[in-house]
Amino acid sequence: MQIDKSQIIDLLKSQGKDGDADQAQSELPDQVDPEQHSDLLAKFGINPKDLLGKIPGLGGFGG
Repeated sequence: MQIDKSQIIDLLKSQGKDGDADQAQSELPDQVDPEQHSDLLAKFGINPKDLLGKIPGLGGFGG
C-alpha cells in the first residue's frame, strides 16, 4: 500500500511535531510504502502498523 507523503506530514503536524514534519517533507518519497520505508517512518516516531488507524481513508476511524 502506498501512502501520500502529504498525509504523513499532516499526521506529524497534527501531533505537534512540526520539526519532524519539515524533516519528513525533505526525506520521504512522494509515495511512501510503510513496509519499505519503515525505517524512515520510525525515525519520525511513526509505527507503520499504526498508520491504518491514524490516517483517514486507510481503514481507520476517519475512513
